[in-house]
Amino acid sequence: MTKTAIVTGGGRGIGQAIVERLLQDGMNVVTCGRGAEPADLPEGAVWVQADVVTKDGIDAIMKAAGRVDVLVNNAGVQVEKSVADSTDADYDLVMDVNCRGVFNMCRAVLPQMSETGGSTVNIGSISGMVSDPSMALYNASKAFVHGLTRSIAVDHGPKVRCNAIRPGWIMTAMAEDGFALANDPKAAMADALARHPVGRFGEPGDIAKIVSWLASDEAPYVTGECITVDGGMTAASPLNPGLF
Repeated sequence: MTKTAIVTGGGRGIGQAIVERLLQDGMNVVTCGRGAEPADLPEGAVWVQADVVTKDGIDAIMKAAGRVDVLVNNAGVQVEKSVADSTDADYDLVMDVNCRGVFNMCRAVLPQMSETGGSTVNIGSISGMVSDPSMALYNASKAFVHGLTRSIAVDHGPKVRCNAIRPGWIMTAMAEDGFALANDPKAAMADALARHPVGRFGEPGDIAKIVSWLASDEAPYVTGECITVDGGMTAASPLNPGLF
């Protein structure tokens, strides 16, 4: 039987790469976003204009998918502020999408997956374990995702496997926004690059490959894990290896 996957936030960047990879894996893929269908949506994917924060949005996504074998919670937003500078509106935006949206989608698929089996992959971040400056709400929201992942794995096994991926610096528009916070963005990027043992920043496809494996039957004994995919950056000490 052909598997069906839901990928939230599949209109660009990491989400789009995940959609492409799961289609290549032979899955039916339903993806969604708050805007209109992107012109470059991968052929074969089904687009639903929906907000994962709302009940109507969740219902529309679930109706389009029908049976769900794989859920990938990728939709996310960031606000580049410290706690002191963050407003109530900032809090609501980040926590609604990054926390409530993931919770909503997991809750929606769990009754079915608990009967038929399934795999959920949540896109967290290294920012949920090592805090990026001036990204307080984003950092906190990703820590929530990691905690929720472990709870789902514990509470809903053995039928349901739930894992998270903690991407590092994956070159997308969100990453560029993060570097733009620096006093000298070019210098900040050069310094960050020097801290990557693999010698490069990540690409969306790097994350899609790990999603593909976790969602497949090749990872039957992997659940409750938060897998860091950051080119080795957080494995290193704070010393800049480029200076030695």
